[in-house]
Amino acid sequence: MNGSILIVEDEEKLARFIELELTHEGYAVRKAADGRAALSAALSEDFDLILLDIMLPEINGLEVLRRLQNEKPTPVILLTARDSVMDKVAGLDAGAVDYITKPFAIEELLARIRVALKNKVRRSAQDGSAPEAEEGVLTCGLLRLDSKRRDVSYDGHRIELTNREFLMLKTLLENKDIVLSRDTLLERVCGYDYIGETNIVDVYVRHLRSKIDETFGVKMLQTVRGAGYVIRSE
Repeated sequence: MNGSILIVEDEEKLARFIELELTHEGYAVRKAADGRAALSAALSEDFDLILLDIMLPEINGLEVLRRLQNEKPTPVILLTARDSVMDKVAGLDAGAVDYITKPFAIEELLARIRVALKNKVRRSAQDGSAPEAEEGVLTCGLLRLDSKRRDVSYDGHRIELTNREFLMLKTLLENKDIVLSRDTLLERVCGYDYIGETNIVDVYVRHLRSKIDETFGVKMLQTVRGAGYVIRSE
């Protein structure tokens, strides 16, 4: 058996189609047709992965995702008919490991599932071997990031960041004065073998600039044309 997957989808025909394909691939499958049933199943059972539609009756998919993330770290791939970058960013910030836009080819969905499950195994191995490796304080001028406390501040003023923004800033600070390509940042922030659009990196950088550079009147997050992004103290 390749693993257990919960399909949360209120379109019965689509849910049945995905169920048949995943069963054929050797996965154990369970279905839920609304957000309340999905949350109950996800919290009471241990699934290796959840395929979660955003537009659901009872409780919408993003709210299910947020509640689930507070309880257990089950990987979630969002199924969405919305293809705007901001909708995708909202899903990733809420804790999803990936998203796929409807309509989709089943081969693409299967590929994304394999990547998500592989990354889950990799993260589990890293957490078991070096739980303290990410702790420490990173600085750049008056900017300070405390990995252990997940706290970011500039000259003592706290900066509120989403999880993905925090990871982006942490990656840039770990490589201070080194230009990182969009592909490198995408891999570090969204995961190895991420299948998606690289312009999501630009969205996160814009958010960081708004919260740091524009708020405090500095120019720390810099674009290197044709190469990527870098953080430098002024």
